This record gives sequence, structure tokens and C-alpha cells, in this order.
Amino acid sequence: MPEGLIVKALSGYYYVLPDEGGVTIQCRARGIFKNRGESPLVGDRVLYDLTENGEGMVQELYPRSTELIRPPIANVKQAILVFSLAEPALNLQLLDKFLVHTEYAGLTNVICMTKLDLLDDSDAKIREEGRKAAKAIELYKQIGYQVITTSSRQDVGIVEVRDALANTISVFSGQSGVGKSTMINRIVPGLKLETNEISMKLGRGKHTTRHVELIHLENGGVVADTPGFSQLDFLNMEPEELGSCFIEFTKYAPQCKFRGCLHQNEPKCAVIQATEKGEIAQSRHEHYLQFLVEMKDRKRRY
Repeated sequence: MPEGLIVKALSGYYYVLPDEGGVTIQCRARGIFKNRGESPLVGDRVLYDLTENGEGMVQELYPRSTELIRPPIANVKQAILVFSLAEPALNLQLLDKFLVHTEYAGLTNVICMTKLDLLDDSDAKIREEGRKAAKAIELYKQIGYQVITTSSRQDVGIVEVRDALANTISVFSGQSGVGKSTMINRIVPGLKLETNEISMKLGRGKHTTRHVELIHLENGGVVADTPGFSQLDFLNMEPEELGSCFIEFTKYAPQCKFRGCLHQNEPKCAVIQATEKGEIAQSRHEHYLQFLVEMKDRKRRY
């Protein structure tokens, strides 16, 4: 039975690239997956059969090393979290929420800040946005993340992003309208993913990517362009697991007085003490507390 990689999923079809190369095979999935409550994902390694009409049938999924729900993709190693410095404005709470989900999934994270050219202006408001952006970039570098600032219009940072993608499987993810597809178009010569202008009225972009698809690079990397989205939930995470997804907390958490400390209002909480001393950014702890409330509200609803 031939083996392959699902490189695209669209309208109930799974497009499998055979291990031996060649063209992708348009496949359906066996009904048994639905009965099990399973669904093949882009990035899955599969066994498939060829059918009489020249299409295929996915018969079996290999075990996954990682899995994301939004975007739905399997076996990626690295997340490129793309956020714009302007249009739409940099949203650090949303960035932290993305980081929680990708840390929880066990991915390596690279933060990519786009539209640097839009901060090159003499307007006082834009200069202030530039100062805020510079502080945010320094903050996430101090936490331990690789941060790349880019401008697709000016070709700034594109080489650095391409280098970060080499020889690994990465997913591009982030809010709509931040320039994910534009960046991938610059990284992959000849690729023409659909792009669109930001909606000034809504402060966000239109969804130009409507499905998840793997794109192979010349440097041995594989990247996934995914639909942008602005909302994430915590359906698969317990409150006790949230702290480990804020990587700077892990240095202090073992020093908390109580085992299973939620770093909320417990006495002698080392994370709270570190925040008060400025060793953990106030914004990060505030976002952590906001997410904790969301998780507890979700548990009460369900």
C-alpha cells in the first residue's frame, strides 16, 4: 500500500503527495475515521489506496508528533507567528494567546513582526507606535524568543525568515491582514498566493487564505500558509497547564509555596513576586490572568 503526505485539504478531499514523488493524488478518507471521531489533517503521513477512477482513498494515519486545532495541521515543528506593527495595530494579548497554544503543542516559536515600513513616518502618533513596538520586540527577545522584524515592501528581514524555515516543517499563523501570504510570496519565487488590503473600517484583513496547504522550499523547509483568524479558545487545556506555556514563569514556579500554584493570588507565589520585582513583564502576567479567567469561565459553561 503506497505512503504519502497530505499537502492540502479542501472540500472533503485530501491531496496526498506520494513518497516516491510525482503529482498529488486526490483522495477521500475512509468512513471509519468519522466513526472514530478522527479526521485526517494537512501534514499527516498516510497509507492510501488507488481507486478505479484515478483518485485515492486514505486508509490509515500514522501517529502524529504534534497537532494544532486552529489552524488544523499535524506534524509541524515550528510556528512562525506573524503580527503586524501597524494596520492592524500590534496586539500583544493576541500574540500571547497564540504563544500559549503553540507552546502547549510543543512547537518552536519564531515571532515575525511585519510592516516595519509603516512606522517610518514623521507623524507623532506613528512615532509613538514605533516606540511601543520597539519595547515589545525587546521584551520578547528577553523572554527567549527569536524576533524578526520585516517589511515585504522593502525586502527587510525576508532573508532571516527564509533562513529560519530551512530544513524544518513550519506553520505560518497569525491575525488576518498581517501579511502572511505576502511574505510567503516573497520567500518562494514564482508563488502567487492571493493577498488583500487591510480593511481600515474593521482594523483587520480579509481572509485571503481559505485552506491549509504545505509549500516546499528550495532550502529543505516546508511551510504551511493558513487562514488568518483573530479568536482562540482553550478547550483542550486545563488551568493548571497554562503557566508552563509562559516560558519565563517556569524559572520561578518551582519556588512557589504551594504545589499546583496558579500564580493568581496565592501567598508566597514566586511568579507574582518576580512580576512585582520587574523580572516578569507586567503585561505577560496580566494576560496570563485574563486567560485563566477565560478558562475557568469555559469550564463553568461546559
